[in-house]
Amino acid sequence: MTTEQKSTASGTPGGDCTLPDMAATIPPPPPDPQFVLRGTQSAVHALHFGGGAQAEGRPLLFSGSQSGLVHIWSLQTRRAIAILDGHGGQCVTWLQTLPQGHQLLSQGRDLKLCLWDLAEGRNTVMDSVRLESVGFCKSAILAGGQPRWTLAVPGKDSDEVQILEMPSKTSVCTLKPEADAKPGMPMCLELWQANSSPRPLLLVGYEDGSVALWDVSERKVCSRIACHEEPVMGLDFDSQKARGVSGSAGKALAVWSLDGQQALQVCRTHELTNPGISDVTIRPDRKILATAGWDHRVRVFHWRTMKPLAVLAFHNATVHCVAFAADGLLATGSGDQRISVWSLYPHT
Repeated sequence: MTTEQKSTASGTPGGDCTLPDMAATIPPPPPDPQFVLRGTQSAVHALHFGGGAQAEGRPLLFSGSQSGLVHIWSLQTRRAIAILDGHGGQCVTWLQTLPQGHQLLSQGRDLKLCLWDLAEGRNTVMDSVRLESVGFCKSAILAGGQPRWTLAVPGKDSDEVQILEMPSKTSVCTLKPEADAKPGMPMCLELWQANSSPRPLLLVGYEDGSVALWDVSERKVCSRIACHEEPVMGLDFDSQKARGVSGSAGKALAVWSLDGQQALQVCRTHELTNPGISDVTIRPDRKILATAGWDHRVRVFHWRTMKPLAVLAFHNATVHCVAFAADGLLATGSGDQRISVWSLYPHT
């Protein structure tokens, strides 16, 4: 094992003698997970923390599996309190709760996006959106407390993104790159809105390794940068710092920023030990971030400095997804059919 694989960034106390304290120079081992959830019976491809009446003060954890099932986990009992079956045995790739807390979106490889009603113990599909693309791209939403919200989904043509107003499913627009751009398929999406503007903006990670910022209202690309040599597999954006991070099938994490003119710029790249990042997410307090690795590892970084903090070597298959709860808990899902839940660098 390398030093990186063994280390966390918790400080080691120094001794007051003049000779070096050998125990103090050896980094402490990574922590173990707080607990492990088993029972999905197939690879875990999507994770999301959400609330709801059943949460009892702690968030619920939603997981999506390769077999098409969505498990709803209580972190109190550490057991599944419900299993949703709405994707015909096809892999669930994305999960998201709406702000009201009792509605869940699930996207599957069956070309369907389901809207579930979870209020008062119900587990029923209220509505569904038929998707046009069976690619790897996960959808994204922009929702406040309003009844209406915006949904971005992969479009009919391989390089398109479709914007819908929900719940009416009204088509707002189709975002298609200019003919000479040829970025390939959209691989990941992030809808957001600047505090100073009501206009929705969309970040798209593409197959050619580029990241583009779209002005949805204008239907145009504001800026596009080449971040990776391989397809962008996951990205996250910190709108307060106007700074984002993306991972790809290659060996580097890219950190990029957005200036006041809506121009993207690559700030730095961080070389990884092994290639392949399935997912990347920034903790809600914007202190740390976590990546899901094809090498079975979860890597944790300090978000401001990108200093490596820990390598979590618990899983024995590809880690497909990572998710943070509002209280800082980290959940990781893997091809080994296990979900591990960690408490790392708690909120101060």
